Amino acid sequence: MNSFAGKLAVVTGGGSGIGRELVLELASQGCSVAACDWNADAIADTTAIAQSAAADGVLVSGHACDVSDEGQVKRFRDELLNRHTADHVDLVLSNAGIGGGSSFVAGSREEWERTFAVDWWGVYYCARTFLPLLIASGEGVLVNTSSVNGFWATLGPGMPNTAYATAKFAVKGFTEALIEDLRTHAPHVRVAVVMPGHVGTEIIANTRRAHGRPAPNDMSDAQVRELIPTEAQAKLIQAGALREGASPDDLRRLLARFETEFRDKAPISAAAAATTILEGIRAGAWRILVGEDANTLDAAVRAQPEDAYEYPVLAKIATAQRTGRPARPSTTD
Repeated sequence: MNSFAGKLAVVTGGGSGIGRELVLELASQGCSVAACDWNADAIADTTAIAQSAAADGVLVSGHACDVSDEGQVKRFRDELLNRHTADHVDLVLSNAGIGGGSSFVAGSREEWERTFAVDWWGVYYCARTFLPLLIASGEGVLVNTSSVNGFWATLGPGMPNTAYATAKFAVKGFTEALIEDLRTHAPHVRVAVVMPGHVGTEIIANTRRAHGRPAPNDMSDAQVRELIPTEAQAKLIQAGALREGASPDDLRRLLARFETEFRDKAPISAAAAATTILEGIRAGAWRILVGEDANTLDAAVRAQPEDAYEYPVLAKIATAQRTGRPARPSTTD
């Protein structure tokens, strides 16, 4: 797919972050877009901005849809085909995702399964629903968003990330498995997996909302302590991120800062990430890493997979990948 002009794309999670930027960039390149998000107000805002800047003949439609519900995904499909007067789609970007469910051992089962449902079942339902429409296209492309946590299943020492990582590993494996399946049964359709590192999005705030939590300033003391338990507070104090004897208000301010700094201080913006993804699609890549951190971590894990969870060793390997110096002294030193 050398050009997106004149095509019809489907984007999930289009209300914010990478999804929003994909909608904006595709529309600016002459591609009609049907975008969905569980947040109806957010997707309406994205759609209005994209449509106002789109070229003549480009239609951008917004749809409310929770991708973890197959019935809603099918309704989204029917709505977009009617709105765009179409019988096929050319590009599907399954981008919707949330965090949460960090611990399988000690966390909430409800939160774990909600996270897994959005991040895995959402991708699966979209593939089931839209693949026939991609096959009906002359050259269809299915793009599934995984993560660096699709090849490295943690956030680091003391920070398990089990629901998200499990789902993202599933997305990666599913996408790779489709490569040969499509070559065999629908060779004019191809598939790509996207693995972003830290991108400046609102995923932390969106995750909070998706799990039904209020804004940090509106949380009760109990809710704040549930999110930042005593052992986590101790680690934050040791790291200098929290003062000794922190009050619930201190914790609320910390949570609010996490949300904004994750977005505003990321090494790569959502817009730059969208550009990287679309460039990868045009180039025919099936594996699209987003961000220098994703490339460095990928190389480090591949170099010594047995040390992927030995954090000091992995850090040395990653440093060596960046600097070009050996991770361990050679025998000739």
